[in-house]
Amino acid sequence: MRIDPEKCIGCGSCKPYCTMWGGVMHFERDRKNPTRIFYVIDEDECVECSVCLRSGCCPVEALYQPPLEWPRIVRKNFSDPLKIHPETRIPGRGTEEMKTNEVTGRYRLGKYGMAFELGRPGAGARFYDVEKVARALSTLQVDFEENNPVTKLMVDRKKGLINPEVLNEKVLSAIVEFMAPVEKLPEVLEVLDRVSQEIDTVFSGDIISRVGRDGSVPYIKVLQDRNRFLSINGKSNVGLGRPLSALE
Repeated sequence: MRIDPEKCIGCGSCKPYCTMWGGVMHFERDRKNPTRIFYVIDEDECVECSVCLRSGCCPVEALYQPPLEWPRIVRKNFSDPLKIHPETRIPGRGTEEMKTNEVTGRYRLGKYGMAFELGRPGAGARFYDVEKVARALSTLQVDFEENNPVTKLMVDRKKGLINPEVLNEKVLSAIVEFMAPVEKLPEVLEVLDRVSQEIDTVFSGDIISRVGRDGSVPYIKVLQDRNRFLSINGKSNVGLGRPLSALE
């Protein structure tokens, strides 16, 4: 995103709409007219979410979207909630975040799916941090989710390596998704504990599995034994979609 310095009147109406909490916008003085100020966007920090532009906040229409080339287009693919991700054909961050499991049946009894979310509004995430997580998880030979945009950027899934051309790109957030056997959960948590000390952004973890035949959630004790904060959310098929695979 850019601001036309010839049009900008320095009112600052755009700053409240910045998903980086206005941190990418700062004002400069006109060298020819020191009494005049205008805003500029730090393009290295901008995640290309387009929220400021879509808000229609600028009274003089100084905000504009220049053409985005590779690898910068990756920022928009991950950060603009209205952008259909070209690799997965899913809007937002390009993934359904395991929420369609009751229809797709990806996570069977004895296995769980996990998502490691990096970045949030006001912080964002760089892909070099995303790669640190993917590389750490790859040592456990987890199965990275195929229909996930981070996985699509990997050049070596066995090692968790992401295309080096995008490593410095910043996005609003990115999600690493994978599947593993339930018995591997302690190892996964240990690896995530270690790599969390190496990344420079906020993060959270999501986990999904089928409940046991007795109604129990198989991973609760593992998390509680490690003093993890756990917020249980239930989701079930209420007849709006027919399962595409057997439940077992």
